[in-house]
Amino acid sequence: MTEDWQKLDSEKAARILSEINPHLEPVPFSMESTTIRSHKLGFYKNYDLFELTDLSAVPGARKYVIYKPGDVNVINWTNQAIYETNEKAPIVLERGNVIEYVKFFFNYVRGRHGRFQIIETIDDIRWQVEPPLQGRKVMQEMLEPVTYVSQDEDGTFNLEAYMVFKDSLFKTKVHAKKDGLVSMSDEELKIEGMPVLQDAA
Repeated sequence: MTEDWQKLDSEKAARILSEINPHLEPVPFSMESTTIRSHKLGFYKNYDLFELTDLSAVPGARKYVIYKPGDVNVINWTNQAIYETNEKAPIVLERGNVIEYVKFFFNYVRGRHGRFQIIETIDDIRWQVEPPLQGRKVMQEMLEPVTYVSQDEDGTFNLEAYMVFKDSLFKTKVHAKKDGLVSMSDEELKIEGMPVLQDAA
């Protein structure tokens, strides 16, 4: 999700910010000090993901919004904004974009007990203490990119992914229904007690 961000010119940024600002809590972003970047989402025809960064605040403030002109969906780290947009857009999932969607979903949703972070390489892990070289090597050989497995008769896509949750690495099956509903099954613990940084609550 870090690639393919496009910075908006100041005129377009001001126009979009004026529409988004009334939806931002607790305070709107400053026109003068906010940078906006956009990212295309392959599973929505008319909506893009926007990142708003205001560095005049201390600490800097950042918000993410799923947006098309006339419709603002502020990401609040629950699945609500994503599922509501899936219905409105509507979402179009196919084999070519389902992995992109699953990565997007887990990147912008945090559960009640924390975030499930998709891990494809050892560099995706936010270490508190770097593991020894041998440990890095063993882990890197274990990890794999998110993998497409199959599609059920009802259209549900089945994938496999490695994830970190709290201080544990596990392998899991991820299921994405045609309407974008995401679930997991068959979690298999691989490593626990890893010295990783935890997301701020």
